[in-house]
Amino acid sequence: MPSRKFADGEVVMGRWPGSVLYYEVQVTSYDDVAHLYTVKYKDGTELALKESELRSQSSFKHRKSQSSSSSPSRRSSSRSRSRSRSPGRPAKGRRRSASQSREHKDDKKKTIQETSLALLVLVLSKPSENNTKRYNGEPESTEKNDTSCIVLEQKLKPDLEIKRVLEQYSLRPRKDDKKKEEIYSEKKTFVTVKTIEKVPSKTKELEFGGRIGTLMLMLLLPATVFYLLLMCKQDDPSLLNFPPLPALETLWEGRVFGVFLLWFFLQAMLSLLPIGKVVEGLPLSNGRKLQYRINGFYAFILTAAAIGVLLYFEFELHYLYDHFMQFAVSAAVFSLALSIYLYVRSLKAPEEELAPGGNSGYFIYDFFTGHELNPRIGSFDLKYFCELRPGLIGWVVINLAMLLAEMKIHNLSMPSLSMILVNSFQLLYVVDALWNEEAVLTTMDITHDGFGFMLAFGDLVWVPFVYSLQAFYLVGHPTTITWPVAAAITVLNCIGYYIFRSANSQKNNFRRNPADPKLANLKFIPTATGKGLLVTGWWGFVRHPNYLGDIIMALAWSLPCGFNHILPYFYVIYFICLLVHREARDEHHCKQKYGLAWERYCQRVPYRIFPYIY
Repeated sequence: MPSRKFADGEVVMGRWPGSVLYYEVQVTSYDDVAHLYTVKYKDGTELALKESELRSQSSFKHRKSQSSSSSPSRRSSSRSRSRSRSPGRPAKGRRRSASQSREHKDDKKKTIQETSLALLVLVLSKPSENNTKRYNGEPESTEKNDTSCIVLEQKLKPDLEIKRVLEQYSLRPRKDDKKKEEIYSEKKTFVTVKTIEKVPSKTKELEFGGRIGTLMLMLLLPATVFYLLLMCKQDDPSLLNFPPLPALETLWEGRVFGVFLLWFFLQAMLSLLPIGKVVEGLPLSNGRKLQYRINGFYAFILTAAAIGVLLYFEFELHYLYDHFMQFAVSAAVFSLALSIYLYVRSLKAPEEELAPGGNSGYFIYDFFTGHELNPRIGSFDLKYFCELRPGLIGWVVINLAMLLAEMKIHNLSMPSLSMILVNSFQLLYVVDALWNEEAVLTTMDITHDGFGFMLAFGDLVWVPFVYSLQAFYLVGHPTTITWPVAAAITVLNCIGYYIFRSANSQKNNFRRNPADPKLANLKFIPTATGKGLLVTGWWGFVRHPNYLGDIIMALAWSLPCGFNHILPYFYVIYFICLLVHREARDEHHCKQKYGLAWERYCQRVPYRIFPYIY
């Protein structure tokens, strides 16, 4: 095992990733397994660097003094020696000898190297002051550095021109130049590959309560789904009225499982159709960008057309309502099988393709959070597909089935006003998600979380069978509301949707093109990563305005169910808990990523989700 070179607390010079610039950093810790130093820059940014990317401060000071003091003396002494040693040298205008040309060329090379080193030292001498101001959102003062660079460039330009001419008319054989070029090319290739290489580290901070917490969630989530569905079937769905457990043989039917598989693979086939644009996702840890086919809205239209054809031929869609529990069990079994497959294949995945949050080395934790970040079969991305297609579109189909079941059970010529509101609100939400499908590529689910049981169960079971709870509840517990109440609930949903959509659009447009003239009125705090933190608009109101809009809409979805029972309000209660927990995860990751700039952002925008409350 190689010995450690730098100690904790030592101040050294660290190379900024992706550049050749070195900045002053402080060593905070060392990973013996990955052989990486965790260093802290003056602006608060923490990064993991290799030992080859760190240098002692003395090496920079030594080079600076050497270039400023010894170089002129060498140049003056060489000139004095040439004058005293050559009394019979030819007059001006005559050709110099080959040896004198080489001496002159060497002098010029030294001058160029010294001037280049002086330029580098000037750039690196005081980086912390200006950079800290820039990361904190303060204006950067660069006039002094820019003027110095211009002066040095003017001094350097004639030397570079002389160097080019000397190399062009050099007496050295061309074979040597070619050999030198090949050596330089090989060295450059090696260095490039080495800088791109990244050694992934183990997940140190475990979320969701660690191994015990994730194990409990794996048992609790399916139990919660089945409990909610059983409660909705009861005449009195109060919390104290625990439903009787059904017989195990009634929970499974092969035909139902076959219908679920048909639905899943139908959506997979639609996602592979060569329609819609192809976009690139965010850069991965190795710098590579994956490509995604954006055709979710087209898949929704084709699915709606297929459902319309089935209804035209009098297919009984309320079959979903009659076997709703069996469909939920089939989806849970499939999600568990998919999770096992994902974990087994992740064991053979390259290190750089593992999820940053699911590489702890603990089986239960990695199985739950997801071990591999972007599992793919060819170009088919399993996580991206499950995120929006089978569960989200299935949610709309289930709502429609509940609407038809309500009409059939209660002998209605048209659905109730409550059922119409629930279906309309949630249809708008799903269509919006599919229309803005590209925005999901920047979410934490895609960029950070691996694909394991958490997302597989959430996408295939929790979303379609829990999010449709209001419609399922209204079938067995019809609720009558007046038109003024319906109008008030509609206004509330529109307010929530407006906040949700405008906040997300503002964020996505700013990420795509911060220099867009339409966004000129937005102010932001620059960060060390090159991204900006918005402090005006919706993102200057609260830190997560999209979460606020989501919660308002969730409340509007539950209000049409009345106030007789708390069961239809489970969704809004759960959603508040989910978004508060996700907001805490966002805060933790953003603080690590943006450092001091995030602290300044929190001072400018003190409220997280609810203004003046939280």
